[in-house]
Amino acid sequence: METLRYGAEPSQFAELHGEAPAKGTAILLHGGWWRAKHDLHQMDAMAADLVDDGWRVVNVEYRRIDGDTGGWPQTLDDVLSAVRAAAPAAPAVAIGHSAGGHLALLAAKSGGLSGVVALAPVTDVPRSAAEELGEGAAVLFLSGDDPAASPLEQLPLGCPQLVVHGDADVRVPVTHSRDYVAAARDAGDEVDYAELPGVDHFRLIDAADTPWQHARRWLDERFG
Repeated sequence: METLRYGAEPSQFAELHGEAPAKGTAILLHGGWWRAKHDLHQMDAMAADLVDDGWRVVNVEYRRIDGDTGGWPQTLDDVLSAVRAAAPAAPAVAIGHSAGGHLALLAAKSGGLSGVVALAPVTDVPRSAAEELGEGAAVLFLSGDDPAASPLEQLPLGCPQLVVHGDADVRVPVTHSRDYVAAARDAGDEVDYAELPGVDHFRLIDAADTPWQHARRWLDERFG
C-alpha cells in the first residue's frame, strides 16, 4: 500500500493498492454523511476484494464536516484533486457508498470516469436536510441551496451508472434512489438499478456478503 498526498490538509490523502491494473482503476469513496468520525477504512475489505480481482484501487480520504474543514464545495474539490493526482488508468470507475455515492456521482459529472457504482447514495442534499437524515449532516454540509451539490440536479451525468439500494435502509431511504434512477433515465443517462429486499444500509459495503456481488457482476460485465 502506498499513500498519496494531494493537498496539505491532514485529510487530503489517498491509499493506493495494487499494481499496474489488468482491468482498470477503482476509486473508492466512503460514506458516513460527510462526518469526520467516519474514514476511508470503511472501504478496506472492498479494496482488498477489488485488488484480488485485478483492479488498482485508489481509496480516497477527504475533508469532512464537524471540524475537518469540509463541506460544500470543499469536499468534492478534494475528491476531484485526489482523482487527478492518482492519474487513474482507464477504465476508471468511482465506487461510493452513501455520502461517498453522492461524491462519486458528482465526480462523474466532471468527466473522465468510465462508470460509477453508487451504493445507497445521497442524491438530493436539500431533500435529505428536509427529512432530517444523517442527524442533521446535510444542513452542516451545505449552507444555502446550491443545485450543483445534488446529483439529482446535475443530470444527465453522461456516464454509465449502477445504483444499488436495500429496501430496509433507514439511513438513506430507498425512495431517494428510486426517484433518482427515474430522473436519470428520463434525462438520457444509462442507469442500471438493483433494489435488494430486506437489505439495510451497511450490508452493501460488506465485501463478503451477497449484496456486493451485484457491483462485482456489473464491473465484470462492463470492464472484465
